[in-house]
Amino acid sequence: MALTPDSLFALANPVALLGWALLVLAPRWRVTRWLVLSGAWPLLLAVAYALLIGGHYLGAHATEGGFNSLAEVALLFRNPWALLAGWVHYLCFDLSVGIWESLDARRRGVPHLLLVPCLLLTFLFGPVGLLLYAVVRRFYAAPATAAATPLSASL
Repeated sequence: MALTPDSLFALANPVALLGWALLVLAPRWRVTRWLVLSGAWPLLLAVAYALLIGGHYLGAHATEGGFNSLAEVALLFRNPWALLAGWVHYLCFDLSVGIWESLDARRRGVPHLLLVPCLLLTFLFGPVGLLLYAVVRRFYAAPATAAATPLSASL
């Protein structure tokens, strides 16, 4: 199989989807903790992103496009390799947000059934899921940490 933007796109999506499936369907499974909640899964995507974006800026299309205007961003993403790097960037960061939501929800005692819609929206629409989780977490106080507890209260 040749490494093309299309073939790597077809590989990156199931990798990310597996991480999301583990977060939603098996949040407390040892494999989920080891692969996803540890951050290993998004780091795998981060490595792919680093290779893709590094390859773009070291390649023949390095001077095409940029981030100074919407027109430059559009020109940058006309290159399929840069577009793939952008997509992997989304996959990596959205999964990282989903992991944070899962860990924060566990710490606050948010029921998993309330977390699932937030995770699904974060997977599909990124910031919309984060926004929903921000609303949900307001109803669940964070447990006090030892550092936040006054010394006199712990005696």
